[in-house]
Formats: sequence, structure tokens, C-alpha cells
Amino acid sequence: MSTQTRVGAGLLMGLILGVALSVSFGVMADRQQHEADALPLEDLRAFTDVYMRIKRNYVEEVEDSKLLENAIRGMLSGLDPHSSYLTPSEFSELQIGTSGEFGGLGLEVGMEDGFVKVISPIDDTPASRAGIQSGDLIIRLDDNPVKGMTLNEAVNKMRGPRGSKITLTVVREGVDRPFEVTLTRDTIRVRSVRSEILEPGFGYLRITTFQSKTAQNLVEEIRKLQRESGGLKGLVLDLRNNPGGVLNGAVGVSDAFLTEGLIVYTEGRVSDAQFRYTASPGDVLKGAPLVVLVNQGSASASEIVAGALQDHQRGIIMGTSTFGKGSVQTILPLNQGKALKLTTARYYTPSGRSIQAEGIEPDIKLEPVTVARAETPDVRPITEAQLNRHLQGREGATETSAQDDDDKEPLAQRDFQLYEALNLLKGLDILQARR
Repeated sequence: MSTQTRVGAGLLMGLILGVALSVSFGVMADRQQHEADALPLEDLRAFTDVYMRIKRNYVEEVEDSKLLENAIRGMLSGLDPHSSYLTPSEFSELQIGTSGEFGGLGLEVGMEDGFVKVISPIDDTPASRAGIQSGDLIIRLDDNPVKGMTLNEAVNKMRGPRGSKITLTVVREGVDRPFEVTLTRDTIRVRSVRSEILEPGFGYLRITTFQSKTAQNLVEEIRKLQRESGGLKGLVLDLRNNPGGVLNGAVGVSDAFLTEGLIVYTEGRVSDAQFRYTASPGDVLKGAPLVVLVNQGSASASEIVAGALQDHQRGIIMGTSTFGKGSVQTILPLNQGKALKLTTARYYTPSGRSIQAEGIEPDIKLEPVTVARAETPDVRPITEAQLNRHLQGREGATETSAQDDDDKEPLAQRDFQLYEALNLLKGLDILQARR
């Protein structure tokens, strides 16, 4: 071990222990005020001991800055899957990723047991088109094992120039062995809100992620649906595989359907982490029935919306249990362009339910299934209207022409959960009309 190394390590140990002793003496002077801030002297000695042993014995010489950065990363990664240390480039990537346009595969991911876990694929991206599913574990990126990477390192490897390829090795529940998927990177432009008319009077609105203008776009899309259909009898709000996003977007979407009351609140250790958001008067649907579709890929902001609408009995939640990300991450800038992404609070629904690791349980559980058209006999069944000399109906109709629209796949085959949500809306409309 060189003299420079010994001096550097000694100075570091002296600095840490000096700070610890200073704080410790402060605690002795005013124990009640500073008890929570006391530094653990024995643990700090263990830290400096490990630091010096690495400097002395590791197979290659390691720079002090690298060791200290790794120590900081370790502190944060050991807290929870969402807290992390951001270098200037990683901080810049985070800002790009929340802008609504970036280069990559179109995946919202986290870490689980050292592997990259897919929270949800983003609609109309290379990942969603390739069939990547919520809950998939990515264990290799090209020839590089994910084990040992940080989440930011894995995300950086998945991003790249448009047109370049990457092979993911995926482990999926229910599949016997890992399999490979080769994806071509693209420019990811996240379209937050889209809508369509399912049937006259019944609309469909999908939110892929929550951005700063999502609530405004939602109101615009609903008003467009109302104009196209001459008024809405009901709406399906699709939050499946929506990984979350901007908190204000979720609050605004909830507020669009609620006329009063609490939407969400947060609780943390410091006052800056405690917020309460309430609804303002006005319901964009004017009381029309609302069905909200969720699944395991519905996380964070999606769960805020589902929980608020469920607690206020404003919408029927249908699908499967949500992801359960009920924590708040705050970006704390540091010097030299670095930052901390630190979990600072938990989300709670209006009734006080914690979303964290619990998720939102749907009112009506409905697993995603695939249905197929039943095989039909070569000879069509005969109806009364096709019999010779049949009695005419009151309007004088003598024959019906029932022709299947073979060019359009039935909704039940395309999306069974959406088909069931539409049926529920139609049933609620019938009951409401009979009252």
C-alpha cells in the first residue's frame, strides 16, 4: 500500500470519525434534540475498515471517487427498488425519459432480486409489439448478464440509437425456460391519451402514461366523444399496463370525474412530503357510468386514480389486482449535476388505504382470457322468416338478411376484458333507463 493511499485512507477515517465524535458530543449536550441524528461510531469504523482493506488488498487499484460513489449507490439501492443515486448523465436521462420522447424499447421497468422486472410495456412501441408482458424478468441484455447491474446501467444498455438491435433474455411465469426476444430500438413518443366510440353512446378512453397535460387531453377527448355520439351513456377508462408518471396528471384525471372530496394524500417523515389533494366541482361525464380497467401493470399514478374513483363509488374497477407502487420519489439535486432519487412518502387513497405493496383490488375480478369464434356448421340454421308462407310481422317484413361482418374481428376476440366492460356499461344504462 502506497504512502499516498495510507495517508488518504487515514484522512478519510479521521474525517468520518471526527464528524461522528462532533455529532456525538452534540448529542450529549442536548440528547433529546439530537438523538435521532447521532452517527453510529462502530458502524463508521467498520466502513472505514472495509474501505482501507479494499484499497490495500483488492486485485486492482481503485480510485477513491469510485469507491465512494459505489458506497453511495449501495446505501440507496439497499433502501427500496425506487431510490437511487444519479450521476449527471443519469439525471439528464431521467429528465429526457419524463419528457414524453426518448430512444429505446418502450419499457417501464424496476428491479427484483437483481434482475430487471417489466412493470409494463408502453403502447405501440417495440416492446409491446414484440409481446413483452408485465411481470417478465429480463436476465440478459445481449451477452451481458443483468445480475450485478444497477437499474440505471440496465436502462442505459436498453436505450440506443433508432434502428439498432438488442436481444433480451426473458423469464416468464408459466413458461418452462428462458427465451430470447430481439428488438429494434425506435424513437419512443408516448401518446398519453387516445379514445374511440365502441358503440353509439359508449366511449373508450385509454391513458398510457400520466404526463403534465394528461388531464387536459382527457377532457378534450371526452368532449370529442360526446360530440361524435351525441352524448355519452357510459365510458370505459383503460389504465391497464399504465406504469404511472406525473402525480398532478393523476390528480387532474381523478378531479375530472369527481365533484368533491379527497383524491389522494401522502405521508412522510418531513412536512414537505405531506400533501392532500381535493376535487373541485364539475364532472366531465355529468354522472354517466364509468368502468375502469386495471391489471398488474397498472402502477403508481394509475392506482391513485383507481383508488380515488373506487373510494368515492364513482367508477367500477374491473380487471386484476394492480402493481402496488404506493411510494413517492423526490428528485433531490446535488452539486456538479448529480442527484438523489429518494423515496420520501407513501400514497393513501381517500379512505386511508395504503397502496404500497397492496395495490388496488378490483370490484369485479376478470382475468385476461382469449376467446375464439365457435365453429359454425356449413349449413346455416333456418329461421321462421325463411319458411315458405310464414306469417308476416307487424311491419310487413318478409325476410331478414343477416350477414356477418367477417372483415372486422369481434370485440370479444380482440379484447375480452373491454368487451365485458362494455356489457357492464350497457347493463347499467338499461337499469338506469327503467328507473
